[in-house]
Amino acid sequence: MASVRTTSMCFVAAMAVVTVFTYSPLIRAQNAPQSGTKQSGAKSQGASKNQQAAPDHIYPEPVDYWKQTGTVPAKREQTRGGPAPRHDISGVWDPGEVGIQIFGAGSMPADGKPEHALPFTPTGLEALNRNKPNGGNGTASLTENNDPVFICDPQGTPREDLYEMRTTQIVQTPLKIYLMYTFGRVWRVIWTDGRALPKDPEPRWYGYSVGKWVDDTTLIVETNGLDERTWLDRAGRPHSADLRVEERFHRVDHDHLELSVTINDPQMYTKPWVALDKMRFESQPDDFDVREMICAPSEYQEYDKEVGDPASSK
Repeated sequence: MASVRTTSMCFVAAMAVVTVFTYSPLIRAQNAPQSGTKQSGAKSQGASKNQQAAPDHIYPEPVDYWKQTGTVPAKREQTRGGPAPRHDISGVWDPGEVGIQIFGAGSMPADGKPEHALPFTPTGLEALNRNKPNGGNGTASLTENNDPVFICDPQGTPREDLYEMRTTQIVQTPLKIYLMYTFGRVWRVIWTDGRALPKDPEPRWYGYSVGKWVDDTTLIVETNGLDERTWLDRAGRPHSADLRVEERFHRVDHDHLELSVTINDPQMYTKPWVALDKMRFESQPDDFDVREMICAPSEYQEYDKEVGDPASSK
């Protein structure tokens, strides 16, 4: 797509990689259900904890484009290492390749393994079967795919954690914490001023989030009021308006942060389940420049013309 600037194509390029792996016989074979395993009539749901089944060499390490141009003044090396600061998760954090999660939530990918089969309710199974992803273990073509992200709907919470989790900037104030995501170039607020979650709130793409420090280095975030049009992950796992999400941010030391995510939705799942288990982030320099990944409908139209039709005929 020579007519589209390279610097604006990151978002669509990411989806292109997903499509390539969906239609690759090797990748589909690697993620096929094991012989003799079933999941109550559901699509196969469920790579080991903290590790994606995808090859680990697809995506490069985070690159600061601004520094590549040579326009950033040279700075003294920052002092790094040491213990975690108290009640502080601020910084620029990158999870590396494990944050991409092409095959579904990092700790429960859709790889067909029995230990990754989710505890769906009958309602959850019905909702799952209405979703037609061409990622995860889904076999839908691009024309059949009904992933809302492909029409530039917001990912929402918790999918921002569970798909394309890239370099994330966290800013703290005395009253709230801002999470700024690369994918979609969106941000959300976690209130830390002691307020309670709202009762019967108007649904939002990113819901309503409150956080509480449970020790010097661990912040627990609860989120409700989420729009049920979003999917939980790339594998098409559904949720209802009753979804409650718990995020546990743990500052391991000065340079490392861990994120765990638990899903609790009694309408869709018979019990809570862990979607992320201590996904590890590494601190980046304060002057690290985060590249854009924005969903542009015009770019998707061009992408569908060049890629969508050929893929759907295979």
